[in-house]
Formats: sequence, structure tokens, C-alpha cells
Amino acid sequence: MAIAKRKQRFYDVEIPLIGKETQLRDFEKESLNGKFVKYDLTRYLRGKNSVLVLKVKATNEKAVAEPRSITLLPSFLRRMVRKGTNYVEDSFFIECKDAKARIKPFLITRRKVSRAVRKALREKVKEELINYAKTRNVNSIFDDVLKNQLQKTLSLKLKKIYPLSLCEIRILKVSGDVKEIEEPKKEEKKKSKKEEIVSEEVEENKEE
Repeated sequence: MAIAKRKQRFYDVEIPLIGKETQLRDFEKESLNGKFVKYDLTRYLRGKNSVLVLKVKATNEKAVAEPRSITLLPSFLRRMVRKGTNYVEDSFFIECKDAKARIKPFLITRRKVSRAVRKALREKVKEELINYAKTRNVNSIFDDVLKNQLQKTLSLKLKKIYPLSLCEIRILKVSGDVKEIEEPKKEEKKKSKKEEIVSEEVEENKEE
């Protein structure tokens, strides 16, 4: 007697953070538990190239995806950087009420500025974000980043040091959960044997 093959089905997954739904395919809804989903936020954020990574929590009743990281893609940042300006970036951990997260702010000044000004901006943004995170949980921080509320507040406070043309959160990632997303790098062409021999000879001549 032939045994019937199991078929995968599509299950609805809620994303409360942005008020939308997506679909994932698996044999059972419970099997979706712990899976990661990448969601393109470019349309949702009106052209701001961002990717949201979520982790699924599934039960018999429903499946919900909670945010684990949000990343501004390098293609968007390259468009924002202009000639005659400076950019300031940093990377550090923040302690939230319910988790620890890595955050990477990205600032662009309106004109070229000195190292002292860039250092002051870097120190101020770190101080403000660490204090801000102490009274909030991870989900509320993700919500503030998506609504641009965090960036606006930071920009106003940093204006006292130097006015910015852009104040963004490049990466926000819950610590120890998911890896950062980067644009795929172009594969380097492999050197031929002749090229390798020539390069070795050049190095030997330099040493001599």
C-alpha cells in the first residue's frame, strides 16, 4: 500500500511591529518556531533601503514574528554622503530592559569639520543612546527607529555641537541572535599561475 507523502503548506505569520503579514511554508505551523525571516522595508520606509530580520514564535493558534535586527543598506548611505562633508559612525552595546543590543549610529555633517567636533559628536550620541535604552524594551526601540522618532530626537540634541544633514541608525541588532546583513561582495578574479609566479618574482626582487 502506497504511503501518502507529506506536503508543505503556507502559514500566515503576523508582524506586529509594522502591522503586516507574511507567509512561510512548512509541514506544520509549530515547525516555524525559531525560524528567521528577512523583510524588505524599502517601500514601507518610502525609499530608505532597509532590511528587517525577524524571529518567528509559533503555536497551534498563530505565528508571530518579532524583530531581531534592522539594517540600513550601504547603497542608501552612499547616496546620502556628499562631497565637502564628513561622516561619523560608531558601534557599541546598549542595555535595554529585556535584552542587550548592538547599535551603530551613522551621522553626516553639513560641512567638513575637525576631529575634535567628530569626537564630540561620537561621544554625545553614545551617551544619549545608552541613557535612552535603559528605560525601554527592545520592541519599543525598534518602533522608534522605524518611525524616525529616535533619529529626530538625536539630531536635535547633536545640533548644539554641530548641525547634521543626516542622523540615522545604521544597524540595530539584538545581541547573540542574528548576524549582520551586508551587501554581497563581488568575487575577486582568481590569479592565473603565470600571474602568481610574476608576483612572487617581484616580491623577491624587492627583498633583494
